[in-house]
Order: sequence, then structure tokens, then C-alpha cells
Amino acid sequence: MRRTSATAAALVAFALVATACGGDGGGSEAQGDTSPSASSAPAKRQRPSAPPKEPIILAFGGDVHFEGQLRARLSNPRTALGPIAKTLRAADFAMVNLETAITTGGTPAPGKQFVFRAPSSAFTALKAAGVDATSMANNHGMDFMESGLRDSLVAIRKTRFPTVGIGRNADEAYKAYRTTVKGNRLAVVGATQVLDDHLIPAWTATDSKGGLASAKEVDRMVQAVRDARKGSDIVVVHLHWGAEMQPCPLPRQQELAEQLIEAGADIIVGGHAHIPLGGGFLKGRYVHYGLGNFVFYSANGATANSGVLLLKVEGRKVTKAAWKPARISGGIPQLMTGSAATAEYRRWVGLRRCTGLSARP
Repeated sequence: MRRTSATAAALVAFALVATACGGDGGGSEAQGDTSPSASSAPAKRQRPSAPPKEPIILAFGGDVHFEGQLRARLSNPRTALGPIAKTLRAADFAMVNLETAITTGGTPAPGKQFVFRAPSSAFTALKAAGVDATSMANNHGMDFMESGLRDSLVAIRKTRFPTVGIGRNADEAYKAYRTTVKGNRLAVVGATQVLDDHLIPAWTATDSKGGLASAKEVDRMVQAVRDARKGSDIVVVHLHWGAEMQPCPLPRQQELAEQLIEAGADIIVGGHAHIPLGGGFLKGRYVHYGLGNFVFYSANGATANSGVLLLKVEGRKVTKAAWKPARISGGIPQLMTGSAATAEYRRWVGLRRCTGLSARP
């Protein structure tokens, strides 16, 4: 949870983005949970009241790793994500996808053209930038196989950085991270729908083996969301999904979104395509099909289009959604300004056309 002044700054920034870009990403008016009426009979003993639930701002960035020129930035992890950190810190809760194994050793996965790894200081860099949680359930989370997995789990345990979608077994990999933000009980689940076919058995967590949470295991994924729903006000599902360079969601993404909303998901976000996709509302819940690259060494051309998704949440409802466009330079996202930002925002809004999602709940 951020300081009150930071949250106020986030709300102001949120309003400025929505206003500057024509408000096309807005939602419905606030509809907070109604409290049951008090009993007319006097209570013998008053229980302490729970803290009131305040509206919160959630921020989501896309795919992050520390390959190529980005590795040198970890020599000073507190500034590794550059100026975009200010936007992440201003939110009440921020999350990205950590698309790399956390290891300095291990055996590269066979048959892969690209394998990514980073030292445990990657977690220090995320924390310093205002990131509150990350998912490692993606097609690079086990790039250095079982020994890399062991190193990743040790780093998570030692740094105590909230990480979903990976674990010593299926129960741990599919387990939700839970936290309370301004009185709101938040649960976050992570999983990947993207795995190389020849690596699925080795990378998928089971009851007896460590690995990643796989969204290909739909029944297991649905159960994970149902478990997260219990005792939570807001359930976020972070997915690695879609097809590289495809600006529209695949049918399997749309089918999974429907199933997870039915199971109790309030917000579904994710990435993998290397370009931003559209977002909007499905059955009153918010879905974003692709956040694009975020901190990514090879981003150029269309793959350098980036941004931060901001969601205002009141109760279980996302009441406003906005995109702060950015452009990746030197591997680091830089927020766009002026007419360029307005044009890119409008382009992002247009990406909704092929998603089957609506602009409002």
C-alpha cells in the first residue's frame, strides 16, 4: 500500500489521462457494496468494525526481463526501471510479468532459440520501482530447467518478493497471493497459456513436481480462481497468453476469460504478444488481452509500443480504465506526452474492436 499523497497523485494522474484522451476508457459511476441494515435489537457486545474499503488504483505493466543492455542496470537495481517507476509507485498496487528465470546457472532448455535469466537483484529492482507482485508463469520462467527453478524458488524465498504462478508443486504454483489494500482483500493468481509443446511435461507443476501454473490445465485453473474468490473482495488473474505479434485475441483466450469470470475473476490481465492488445469489459468484469513489452532489451518498431494500464476499483467493480502510453527506448519504457500520447491512446482504444469487449461495464 502506498502513502496517501502518492495515491492522491495517482488519482490526479488517472483523471488527467482520461480527460486528455477523451474519456473513451472510462467506466460506470462508483457502486460500492451496500451494508446490511443494523438489527433493531441492542447488541450486548460490539465487535471491532473492519476498516472501510476505499477506492483503489491498480497499475499493470507488461513483460520484464534484464537481458542485453538491461543487465548492466541491475548494478544499481534501485533505478533499474527508470522513470516509469514513478507511475508504478503512485498506484495502490502494481504488478508486472517477470519473463525470466532467476538464476545465474542451470542448463538452458533444449530446443529454444531464446533463453532468459537474471540474478536475484531483479526482485530488488522491481520492489524499488514500486512493483508489489509479479508472475513468473510464462514461456521463459523455467528457461534453465529444474536447477534454474530451484534457484528461482530460493530467490523468491530469500527476497520474500510476492511471486505467483511458480512453485515446488501445483498447490504452491496455483496458490493466490493475498494482501489487503485500503481495506480491500486482494487475491492474485498467475498462470501461462503459452508453453513450448516439448516442454509442457517438464515445466508444468504437478502434485509431486515443481514448475509453473499452466492455464492449459483449465479445470485446475478454474479451481484456483474459485479458491482465490473465497475470502477476497477482488480477484486478479494474471495470464501469459495470446500469439506473438497478433493484435487480436485468440479464441482460446476468449474462451478462458469467460470460464475464469464464471469462476469468480474480477480482473484478467496478461501479455506475451510483444505488442499491446485491447481491453474492456466482459460480463461486468475487466479483461485486458495484452500489455505488450515493458522492460525488454530487443523492443523496436511495433514491439516498442508499451504503457501502463490503470484501473480504478470500487468494491468488486472496475469503474475506470485508462492506458498511459509509453515507448520503449534502450529497453526502458518512457511515457509519451502531448499529441503523440493522445494519438497512441486512441489507437489503443481502437484495439478493442476485435476483442468482443465493451468500453463500459
